[in-house]
Order: sequence, then C-alpha cells, then structure tokens
Amino acid sequence: MSNPVIVIPSRYAATRLPGKPLLDIGGAPMIVQVLHRAQEAHVGPIWIATDTPQIADAIEAAGGQVAMTSAAHPSGSDRIWEALQVIDPEGKHDIIVNLQGDMPTIDPNIIRFVLEPLENPEVDIATLAAPIKNLKEADDPNVVKPILAFESETLARALYFTRAKAPYGMGAYYHHIGIYAYRRRALERFVSLEPSPLEQREKLEQLRALEAGMRIDVRIVDTVPLGVDTPELLEEARAMISR
Repeated sequence: MSNPVIVIPSRYAATRLPGKPLLDIGGAPMIVQVLHRAQEAHVGPIWIATDTPQIADAIEAAGGQVAMTSAAHPSGSDRIWEALQVIDPEGKHDIIVNLQGDMPTIDPNIIRFVLEPLENPEVDIATLAAPIKNLKEADDPNVVKPILAFESETLARALYFTRAKAPYGMGAYYHHIGIYAYRRRALERFVSLEPSPLEQREKLEQLRALEAGMRIDVRIVDTVPLGVDTPELLEEARAMISR
C-alpha cells in the first residue's frame, strides 16, 4: 500500500439534481469543493475522471488534474479504470481510491480511513460504513446495509450488502458509505466481470465482487458524509460550507 491515487468520477447528467457537479457551494463548483476535501486528506495525487468539458474546465481553473473519459460508461468504476490507463499506464499506483463527486463537506479523515482495511494483504477492496442512529434508515431501501463480521471495533469483513433491513434480530445496523479503495489488480478484475445476478437484483455493484469471491472489508466511522442529490441537500451543504 505504497502509492495510492484518488480518482473522482464526475458526470454532468443527474436526474434528481441536473448539472450538480457545477452547482455553486461556498463560491466554488461542487466538484471543486470535493477536490479540496481530497487535497486536505493528503492521501496522494488526485484526478477527476469526466466526460464533460465544462467540468474539466472548472477543475483545471482550480489547479486540479483531469482525465477525459468516454460518456458510455455504465458505472464510476468503469470510468475510473479508463482514466487510470491515461493517468498511470505504467501501473505505479497500487491503490485506487474511488471518491464520490457529490460529497463536498466530507471530513478528509474519512478519506484516509478507507485505506486501513488494505493493510491486510488478503483484502481486495475496502469501503466504509457508519452505525445507523435513526432506525427509519434501516427500513429505507435507499440506505444500503452491509452485513458485517467484525474483526475489531472498527474493522469488519463484508459478508453481503442489501437494501433490506438486515441482519434479522436484535443489534446494530450499519449504513454503507459509497467510497472504495481498490487494489489495482482487484479493480482490473472487477471491471472485467459481467454484472452478477445479485448485483442486478439488489442494484448494488459491489455484490459483483462478492459473488466473484473477492474480499471486501469495511472501516467503521462515526457519521455518514452528506451526499448532495436533491435541492434540499444542496442548501444543507451550502450552509455547512458557510459555517
């Protein structure tokens, strides 16, 4: 785990909040605020992977680096893999962090935490989760719940991910946070796989990796970063940045 790179996939099209990467938050486009949070994490070089010239212009104006990618990618993982061929054709970066482009207020510490599970050489992919504090979230299919086998208070192996309320019985529930750190070989394998049956049923891309026998471990954090995908959440993010 010697040379990580952060790649932030970003596309202009968004059904719930059109053009959201370029919406102003605290005097800068949302995608630029995400770039700043990634810079504050001090993990490694940062690239924005996009198919949109306006997003590229905004990032370059802010001093960031851009890899232009195809508009045809079905997922952020595919976009990141294409960008990696441009960014690092020699394979010098052994860890690739996939950071979502709609988390402008994310705590930079959380970005660093996603690397911790990869200290175990048996782990292929690392991600994050936080305890669910409002039990309404446990019943919400928009909140993805990881089923975890804990190895310590903050590290667990993911056995499954589901939109259902699970696991059954008394105990805590966890809210998956869609930030990933891939070993390079794991990302290469992942994007080569066809969508799996459980992935298609639950509409959860990470199940493809589990069905293929790949290991995903989870770092537990305290809170879920704000993902901005509605006008209401946009205003909340603006208020947080202004504070």
